Order: sequence, then C-alpha cells, then structure tokens
Amino acid sequence: MPKVLISLEEAAKIPGNAPVEAKQLAANWLQLFLSPNHGRPGFADAIGRRINLTEISINPNPNEPERRVCRVVAEIIVETDMVNGMGTLHGACAAYLIDDCSALPIAAYSLVTGGSGSSGVSQALNIVYHSPALLGDKLRVVSTSLAVGSRVMSACCEIWDDSRHRLVASGTHIKMEPSKPQSKL
Repeated sequence: MPKVLISLEEAAKIPGNAPVEAKQLAANWLQLFLSPNHGRPGFADAIGRRINLTEISINPNPNEPERRVCRVVAEIIVETDMVNGMGTLHGACAAYLIDDCSALPIAAYSLVTGGSGSSGVSQALNIVYHSPALLGDKLRVVSTSLAVGSRVMSACCEIWDDSRHRLVASGTHIKMEPSKPQSKL
C-alpha cells in the first residue's frame, strides 16, 4: 500500500459512493505514480499532476448483479505537452492515462473486498485508438474494475472527449501481484 499523501478529509471530497478509505487509497496510488523517484521528476509527472479525480464508486456489476465493480472517473485538459506533431493527443499519452487510471479501480476494489489494496504491476495493456482529441479538449477517463483476484487483476478504461462527444481510446489492462524477489545465491 502507498504511504498516505492524501488525507481522509481530502479524499472525502471526491464524489462517489465508495468508502472514504477506498477513495484515499486510489488518490494515494495516483500520487505515488507521480513520485516514484523520491521527489525527483519522473515520466509524465507534469501530466499526471493535472489528473483530477471526479468520482470513485462501487456499483453492482451490470452483467452480474450479485457482483460489484469499482468505477473511477478522472478529467484532464489536453495541453501542449500531451500532443503529437499533428496537434492531437499523442498515443503514448493516451497509453499513460490508461495505464495509471486503470490501476485505481483495481486498488480501491481490492481494499473494499478485503484485499490488500494493491494495484499490482502491469502484465499486458491493450489499447484501441478511436478518434483524435485536440489541444484544449476536456477528456474524461472512465476506468472500471473487471476482475480482482489474489494474483491477477484486470480493468477496462475509456478516454472520452467531452468537448467533441466521442470516444478517443479504450484499453484493457491486465495486472498481477509481483513475485517476491529471490535472494542471490
């Protein structure tokens, strides 16, 4: 579990019906992704700091009503450090958003269901690019847990362009609990 960077009071301000501890955990994972180098800048930190969590909820699974899913919604505005030479959202930036944001419902769901609250490590990330997003567009990133087991976890993620009302990219993220480091012989 990440160290506490976001207080319970701050987490309680995030909309959604998830328990405040699950909101805090998701927000702390997002912050941890931004500072892996003990305060030194890391990959895409400037972009990650602009991700705004707007909902963390636990809902009935629409496909299996006896089960639940965690939904995390975030927003970000497309700025110059996110675009390619054509002035549209760079595919690698979309992949970054899907990678980080899809980990959050996995961790929150794990905590709510009695697990460790781990977000795991990436095993596979499959992305489909649907349409471009332009500089200044407001993006809504919707991530939903699919399955959260003790070893393998998965989530789906969609990036919607709220300015143009279209799907920009979607992805499926498979994560796993890392194995314990083996001692050197």
